[in-house]
Amino acid sequence: MDTELVALSEAVGAACRQSHGDSLRSRRLFVATAESCTGGWAAQVITHTAGSSGWFERGFVTYTNEAKIEMLGVRAETLEKHGAVSLETAAEMAAGALKNSNALISLAITGIAGPTGGSPGKPVGAVCFAWCLRGQSPEAERCQYEGDREAIRRQSVIHALTGLIDRARNMP
Repeated sequence: MDTELVALSEAVGAACRQSHGDSLRSRRLFVATAESCTGGWAAQVITHTAGSSGWFERGFVTYTNEAKIEMLGVRAETLEKHGAVSLETAAEMAAGALKNSNALISLAITGIAGPTGGSPGKPVGAVCFAWCLRGQSPEAERCQYEGDREAIRRQSVIHALTGLIDRARNMP
């Protein structure tokens, strides 16, 4: 793993520990991930840091629509109306990760990493993200990335984890 991702992994842990002190484990304040186009890469980066079992609870890799429905409770209607790469789907993925875990905060990533699969409304590089705190509504956003498949996936992981850090630092 390159130094930027290692530093990001350490920053996730520091943000979780900073927000919740030494009682992180006893308060069950864990992170859950729900990933599609990144295939578990965000979870891999989080768990790179020794001791990550103190803040990482579980990850869901839901590459197909069926997996999103079965594992995260994404509504079939959402997928039919908005597609797998949408703010709505990302939000339901993040909420589903919390519903199906003991985590307090979750992130979701769904997108088109390419090189094929894009459309005029959702070109290759379109990625939707969501973050959710237990008891709150998910926050979702869409980004458009350039580059090859690996570059798009890497940028997505960095963006998702940076958003997670920001939210973890501001948790009550």
